[in-house]
Amino acid sequence: MGGNRGATPAQLEALYRARFAHFVRVAVAICGDSDRGRDVVQNAFIAAIRHRRSFRGDAPLEAWVWRIVVNEARRASLEPITAPPSEAVESMNGHGGEEHDPLGIRGWIVALPDRQREAIFLRYFADLDYGTIAEALGIEIGTVSATLGAAHRSLRKNIQEVRP
Repeated sequence: MGGNRGATPAQLEALYRARFAHFVRVAVAICGDSDRGRDVVQNAFIAAIRHRRSFRGDAPLEAWVWRIVVNEARRASLEPITAPPSEAVESMNGHGGEEHDPLGIRGWIVALPDRQREAIFLRYFADLDYGTIAEALGIEIGTVSATLGAAHRSLRKNIQEVRP
């Protein structure tokens, strides 16, 4: 936005149309329920429109909206998730269903600490770069790198333990 204050409804609508599936996939993965995940995205965009004048333009609009979506999904997560929904995992491995997760990766992702799990979702389910992940989670880029590194080490260790 080049220093202008606020986001326009047209910009938010264009982002909504272009990235809706990604927003929903991550919201579902965080809150653990498909219907709730869709509601999260709807509520997040309603909040973004209501508060669009608070967008300062010092980061990409998408990163600002991701932060709203992640925070909304955290609030909507009333119960601990038992596994990322298969539709979210499909984006990571190109398949769905238990038969396509023979190593139990979904369970390992759920067992990760919250920040690691959310960083994995944003990187692999939403295909976000480190800067956008940092903005969405309210952390530094170096922390994103360290967080993903720790998650990868944990997942790699689990995979090595089950391989013959």
